[in-house]
Amino acid sequence: MIFKLLTRTVTMVMLAAIINPIFGQPDHATEIVRKSDQLMQGDSYISTMTMKIVRPTWDRTIVFKSWGKDRDLAMTYIKAPAAEKGQSFLKRGNEMWTWNPKINRLIKLPPSMLSQGWMGSDYTNDDILKESSIVKDYNHTVVNVENYEGYECWVIEMTPKEDAAVVWGKIISHIAKEKYFPLKVQYFSEDGELVKSHLNSEIKHMDNRDIPTKTIVQPADTPNKKTIVIIDQIDFNIKLSDQFFSQQNMKRIR
Repeated sequence: MIFKLLTRTVTMVMLAAIINPIFGQPDHATEIVRKSDQLMQGDSYISTMTMKIVRPTWDRTIVFKSWGKDRDLAMTYIKAPAAEKGQSFLKRGNEMWTWNPKINRLIKLPPSMLSQGWMGSDYTNDDILKESSIVKDYNHTVVNVENYEGYECWVIEMTPKEDAAVVWGKIISHIAKEKYFPLKVQYFSEDGELVKSHLNSEIKHMDNRDIPTKTIVQPADTPNKKTIVIIDQIDFNIKLSDQFFSQQNMKRIR
């Protein structure tokens, strides 16, 4: 009797491991997130993007160029429209600044502005400057496997580590198996309420990798508003010195 019970228990454990081998394995979940993050950003990148802010009675378009390195260094330059052209944003570690040539002022951004909309959009300062690291600042768990937009995806829940200075209380990401790009990313408040979703599509081959090139940022509480971000061009693993990301260079980049 005892032998049969032990045999049954062992069989059930083995079946669970075969059917669902990745659930509850945080190391595996973290590796998925790391590969996805590496796919979308590389060790460094230079990109040009077009952002369209859509509102019920108006819309406007912003074109910007961004540079990033090692998750701790990032810079963004506004190319259009003319009214905002020349503004730049810099991140070094946990510090951020903005440069406005029209008023000739360099302003340090407080951490409280991370969750605020960048340039009046639904894209946050945290999004544009990649302030928080989804790999280092969060714990990761595979909670499901689902089909989304024709791709079989890992559904990964990310919860912030205790000492992480992050904006979100929880993130849930649908990451395509084999391809590793994120297709839907949901951002939740500390109270567990859905704040916004990033819906990624239009997979294209850019600089030797397949990535989504269109993101719709959809606020949860205002379905009649959205922000659309298009990657026009991106190059990965570009040689960029740490000195490039300086306050002096904020005033010179083009």
